[in-house]
Amino acid sequence: MTENCCTGGGEVMILACSGGSNVGQLSNQAAVELTGEGFGKMFCLAGIGGKLSGFVRSARDVPRMVVIDGCQVGCARAILAEAGVPLRGYLVLTEEGIEKNKNLIPQRADIDKAKAAVKRVAAENSTVAPKILLSGCGCDCC
Repeated sequence: MTENCCTGGGEVMILACSGGSNVGQLSNQAAVELTGEGFGKMFCLAGIGGKLSGFVRSARDVPRMVVIDGCQVGCARAILAEAGVPLRGYLVLTEEGIEKNKNLIPQRADIDKAKAAVKRVAAENSTVAPKILLSGCGCDCC
C-alpha cells in the first residue's frame, strides 16, 4: 500500500463519515453514489486519520471538497483538524433534518436528500480556482 495516494474522477473530493448509525452509513452511501454518478470522487478519510502523507497532502491540496459528517459529534471534522487539513465544504446530515438512529440500512429518500445537500454545499464552495481535475494514482484507496 502506498502512502502517496491521490484522488481521481472528478473535481470535488468527497470525505464521508462511515459511522455506526444510519447517518454515518447514509453519508457513506451518498458519497459512493455521487462518485458513481461522476459528481466528485470519494476519498479515504481513514488514510487522512492515519496521517498517511499522500492522503493528507491530497486533502490539503485539492481545490474543492465536501466533508460529510453524519451527526454533530463531528468525527470527520475532527480527523481533518488532527491532520492539519483545512475544513472546507462541511455538511452535517442531522442538520438536514435526518434523525440519527441505529438502523444501518439507509433509506432511499434520505440518500437522495443527502446527495442533494452535498451538491448544494459543493456549489456554495465553488469559488476555488484554478479548477484542477483530480487524477487517480492507481493505489487501492481510489
